[in-house]
Amino acid sequence: MSERVVEGVRLSNPDKVLYPEQGITKSELADYYLAVADHMLPHVANRPVTMVRCPTGQEKKCFYQRHAGSGVPEQLHPVLVPGFDDPYLYIKDVGGLLAMVQMGVLEIHPWGVTVERPDRPDRIVFDLDPDEELGFIDVVRAAIEVRQRLGALGLASFVRSTGGKGLHVVLPIEPVGEWRSAKAFAKAFSEAMAADSPDRYLTKISKAERTGRIFIDYLRNDPTSTAVGPYSTRSRPGAPVATPLAWEEVAEGLDPGAFNLRTVPERLARLSSDPWADIGRTGQILPDKLSL
Repeated sequence: MSERVVEGVRLSNPDKVLYPEQGITKSELADYYLAVADHMLPHVANRPVTMVRCPTGQEKKCFYQRHAGSGVPEQLHPVLVPGFDDPYLYIKDVGGLLAMVQMGVLEIHPWGVTVERPDRPDRIVFDLDPDEELGFIDVVRAAIEVRQRLGALGLASFVRSTGGKGLHVVLPIEPVGEWRSAKAFAKAFSEAMAADSPDRYLTKISKAERTGRIFIDYLRNDPTSTAVGPYSTRSRPGAPVATPLAWEEVAEGLDPGAFNLRTVPERLARLSSDPWADIGRTGQILPDKLSL
């Protein structure tokens, strides 16, 4: 078929293959976002987004887009962020998700702010990125340690797979402080972990120094350094999906490769509760000082 209309969004060339290994088409990608929209939108709607566009599919050239440009669908809306001249983009509903499918977006990276408070972060992300020599169980143990150390500060955290070899530990906070405060907390927290276990962790981005260790990337925590959003597909072979998990699932045997475009809707249908149901209701404020 030459086009398909879904939720008022016209999908041109819906049979275009975006993930050649699985034969996943633009139409199937749209069906995926329809299936996960109720779970995904609370985490990506009404937030500035950075998009990874791959108009000719996962194996071809992809590029980032943050700002409005010619041909941007009406379901993507502009928002001005303090400190930046050009407006950024955000979506409000499932129509926005489908409009991004039409644009060939294979990754959706929401900011850690809402459009109502675009200069006040409400999410902090600790990106655990392991050296290639390490097994996934090492990442699991690192995520559990992050959770325990945050818990010792009275802070509840949430976890998701990344669609890659790492995990994201996400800390929801009340949007009362500036980005510099959030990033300073993330930096001090990460450096404390690395100082306590220098053989296991580091906070320097250099891959040459990462041998046998996990890079705790706190640099995601400023306005434009975003992380992939919950339930977003990735522009990688296998159509992996960044998937929210219950902490009980973060244990030996967890297989991040199990979460992809075709398995995640089935997973959501099986779950008795949403593992991230409470992420917006914690009411947490960062401590003035770290006792790590």
